[in-house]
Amino acid sequence: MFKSNVGDADCVIRLALAAMIIVFSLITGHPALALVATVPLVTALSGVCPLYSVLGLHT
Repeated sequence: MFKSNVGDADCVIRLALAAMIIVFSLITGHPALALVATVPLVTALSGVCPLYSVLGLHT
């Protein structure tokens, strides 16, 4: 469907970032903050970043 534009290292960084946001939301008691983690999580798992597509970036 979409051409992958997120590299392996970028995927690992995005997954780590998502995990840190989720843990932070659990510690602070703000579960809505965990919704923010869905962006790096989905882009890491799908391998496609819409912003990278617009900017013409590939990692």
